[in-house]
Amino acid sequence: MALSQEFRVLLEREPKFIDIMCSLEATAKQPKGMINETKEVVAIARKFNDEVVRPYALELDRKRTEDPEFLPWEFVKKANEWGFYSMWIPKIFGGKGYCMPSMSYFIEEIGSACLSMANLIGVHYLGFATLTATWNMRLVNRLARKVVKGEKTGDPCLISLAITEPGAGTDVEESELVDRGKITGHAEKVKGGYVVNGRKVFISNGHLSAWHMLVVYGDLKRPSDTYVVLAVPTGAKGFSFGRQEHKMGQKGCPASELIFEDCFIPDELVAMDEGQSRGLFRSARETNMQIIDYVVSVTRAGVGAFGTGVARGAFEEALKFAGETEVDGKPLINHEWAQCMLAEMYKNVTIARLCYVETNYANGMYGIFKTLQMKPLYYYAKMLPKFYIDLVIAPMMNKNWMTKLMRKIGLDGQKDEEIHRTSGWASIAKVVGTDMGIRNCQLALELMGQAGLRQDKVVEKHLRDSKLLQIYEGTNQLNHLNIFKCLIARSCPRAVVFDE
Repeated sequence: MALSQEFRVLLEREPKFIDIMCSLEATAKQPKGMINETKEVVAIARKFNDEVVRPYALELDRKRTEDPEFLPWEFVKKANEWGFYSMWIPKIFGGKGYCMPSMSYFIEEIGSACLSMANLIGVHYLGFATLTATWNMRLVNRLARKVVKGEKTGDPCLISLAITEPGAGTDVEESELVDRGKITGHAEKVKGGYVVNGRKVFISNGHLSAWHMLVVYGDLKRPSDTYVVLAVPTGAKGFSFGRQEHKMGQKGCPASELIFEDCFIPDELVAMDEGQSRGLFRSARETNMQIIDYVVSVTRAGVGAFGTGVARGAFEEALKFAGETEVDGKPLINHEWAQCMLAEMYKNVTIARLCYVETNYANGMYGIFKTLQMKPLYYYAKMLPKFYIDLVIAPMMNKNWMTKLMRKIGLDGQKDEEIHRTSGWASIAKVVGTDMGIRNCQLALELMGQAGLRQDKVVEKHLRDSKLLQIYEGTNQLNHLNIFKCLIARSCPRAVVFDE
């Protein structure tokens, strides 16, 4: 039944129906094939947890505690053997082409056993998402195929994102804040490319990655207008690794310092710069922020899945303990106070999951997943034989017109309201998931008492690991402001966000 004009107007009133019901709108549009794909991914993740993650989680944590310079190549090579670094790379770029939303469920599963190992896999896609968000199809095709080749040869090819600086962490994720940060990462335009100077810090997987998506700035006096996104290979002249951070939690995943001293990056490795953004209808600053929002709308949902995973891991350890322990002559699990705590923890996991799932629906309709999840394209990509992709599709990706077309579709085709919707929901998923992760770890320790402090019970590791979730991908404080900016402020004409 068609809605009357009066009803349409009512549904557009704040809060807009579409802002609070992405999943309802998306259900009919989502390809049914995604359901079985997601089931398969979860089954693979559970098998990987049983065979690899749980047996090694505490050992990896201890190794990195005893030797902070130790690099977890053994695990990375194992994940590479299982095909995880190409699993969510689209088939047109040589990957396995699993639907992107399924990665959140995968991350939750791995995170329930060990956040460090979930990050060793997941953060590779943070780098790949940044590259994809520039819609530089030639470069996406080139690096994606290097990842796939590394899987076949047994030499893992990971991609990191290098954006955080010593004097600018959360600042770099908001155009309103980046000009106030102490930005030092400079890219000087020279004949044939850029010369880069500066440092990046807290770069997850830095020491393990073969490629680094580097975000620097052409003019340090106006960085918000002059983003430059470069693909930098490990070993490039003028690029070196500094220290590894000695962290409280997520020790198994290195956080690296990257140092650039007159590092020349040729034009062929420039993913996006101010000159390339001039062909788009938004200003350079707006385009830069749109690209960042494209990335964080995916990765903040991923961090929400990390939080959901650790919340679930803490719950499962507490449930196991309650079933095995007697208090006052009866099983702990039969005490009402324990049942209430376990129910609270289960509720927290469910709420966190619903938030990242809703964000995935938003990304599928309005964000970076949109093109891949259109029903004709989704099934077309699945059915195309590999030889056709390699002979016909892959060469097309190297054409300049393909990059222009995809930027027209991906960047010009996204409305401001859609940017706000995906970005706002991503922040909700991030905040809720990470807060629930911390909360469940605390509840598990309360329920388990002294036993929960023992390393072999895992919960103390979960708590150490979970705290970092509230800090990276934009602090939770910033994400609260982003929720206000994207989903609330437009209905309040006098509201100003990030006011000086």
